[in-house]
Amino acid sequence: MSEPVLLVLDTDPSPRLGRLTGRVRVRYTDDRGLAGHLPSADALLVWDFTSDAVRGAWPGDGPRPRWVHTASAGVDRLLCPALAASDTVVTNARGIFELPVAEYVAGLVLAFAKDLPGTLELQRLHHWRHREVRQLSGTRAVVVGAGPIGREITRLLHGLGVRVALVARRARRTIHGIEDLDRLAARADWVICAAPLTESTYGMFDARFFGLLQPSAVFVNVGRGPMVVETDLADALRKRWIAGAALDVFQEEPLGPDSPLWDVRGLVVSPHMSGDTAGWRDRLGEQFVDMYERWAAGEPLVNVVDKELGYVPSADGGDRPPAPRGS
Repeated sequence: MSEPVLLVLDTDPSPRLGRLTGRVRVRYTDDRGLAGHLPSADALLVWDFTSDAVRGAWPGDGPRPRWVHTASAGVDRLLCPALAASDTVVTNARGIFELPVAEYVAGLVLAFAKDLPGTLELQRLHHWRHREVRQLSGTRAVVVGAGPIGREITRLLHGLGVRVALVARRARRTIHGIEDLDRLAARADWVICAAPLTESTYGMFDARFFGLLQPSAVFVNVGRGPMVVETDLADALRKRWIAGAALDVFQEEPLGPDSPLWDVRGLVVSPHMSGDTAGWRDRLGEQFVDMYERWAAGEPLVNVVDKELGYVPSADGGDRPPAPRGS
């Protein structure tokens, strides 16, 4: 029996696949060569998770990989109707980014509460100006997205004394449904987006939403860029509808040097780095090797994406509507 073919949509640095040496034929490709290699591959590792090439190159009804793994939490860049309709299994890198992203969000919340951006600017100007800052404990946050990242953000903010409401598509136990978002956000000091990009979340944070928030509120997005109407957010900051915002993800990445977002007062811009701590690529590679060994042994894969929902469903089953009675 011939060795299986693993196709890697590559970017520099390439993944370390040490234990797989001699056990699998590894082929590397870029966006341009992907379509030509897909029909002969048994598995595809989307190492370059910033690429949209899978959507355009997926072979449809022809020969195709039986398994696709992306080295990212989100799968919006690779899911397309043909892939979603196929029997190909899709997995993601759930388990790698949760804590780093949550720490990043906690850092942003603390920085805004204590006005660290203002302190750094005053230092740059050699200007001594005493002022009062916010006490974080006792403030209210709304975290949109009840997946592992949203839950970890909730855990860390609770540890800082913040009262957190977690919002998901559907309500269950201690989690609010999306129908409660407007009411909760109108009272929140911090609104944090950690949700996946789907048809229902595209553009959900717009002028109407920002108009609901308190003038003292801060908005943070570590989910996906297209969930935010960036011009509406910039306008809300300029009009002082809200006190501040931080974006780690954008509609177009990288953010161009001529983007007006760089100069919006009260906006912190970071280059999609909230989950990237030292050694993160090694951890992604180790995770994939472990998953490949499970797959090669015929064992069930973890982190399997529901291709209809567009993400890995929660363990409590709250992502889907309840089954009709009698089913």
